[in-house]
Amino acid sequence: MTLAFKHYIEDIAGEKAPGPSATFSVPHLFYALELMAENPIGRKKLAEKLDVGEGVVRTIINHLKKAGLIVTSKAGCTLTDKGLGVWKKFEEFFPKRVEIGKTELTTAKHNYAILVKNSGHKVKSGIEQRDAAIVAGAKRAVVIVCKGGHLVIESVSDHIEKEFPNAANQILKDIRPEDNDVIVIAGADVPQRAKQAAFAASWALLDLDREK
Repeated sequence: MTLAFKHYIEDIAGEKAPGPSATFSVPHLFYALELMAENPIGRKKLAEKLDVGEGVVRTIINHLKKAGLIVTSKAGCTLTDKGLGVWKKFEEFFPKRVEIGKTELTTAKHNYAILVKNSGHKVKSGIEQRDAAIVAGAKRAVVIVCKGGHLVIESVSDHIEKEFPNAANQILKDIRPEDNDVIVIAGADVPQRAKQAAFAASWALLDLDREK
């Protein structure tokens, strides 16, 4: 089910091969749906929030309309029942998405964290996820696993609460992970790039699902 959903979303984005499409990628779709789930949003505001040109936004809207996920009106873009179902599926995978302040582990100008549910068993070294974040524009990325009641960064720390208390306190307060959850944090010079990089790394975890 997980991989089927991933392939479905990538087909909507027009990604027939690994890597971003010519104009936009899955993170743009995700954050567009997030914005539309909150309130109807116009094309100009959507372009501003996604930090892309209006031509790219038109393409995103066309793809989402063709897939039956949104409708457009004078009020802006709104999710259909099908679109709302897709958004709820996204929220099952990534239920918490928050900005993180500067700490010992989050030193970039802007830092964004995403909780990936029940995916700790997929993280080996964390390098694949960090690479995905860097390719998407992050200056730095951290992959944290909640394991045995502790926050862990593979090959760095088996007990973040002791070694990086400020970071751990903020993560536990804002995100509240449970055992086998993953927290992906990406840092960048601009907020939207940090958000897109965090999502790209989180999305990469779905590639490692055991389903075939």
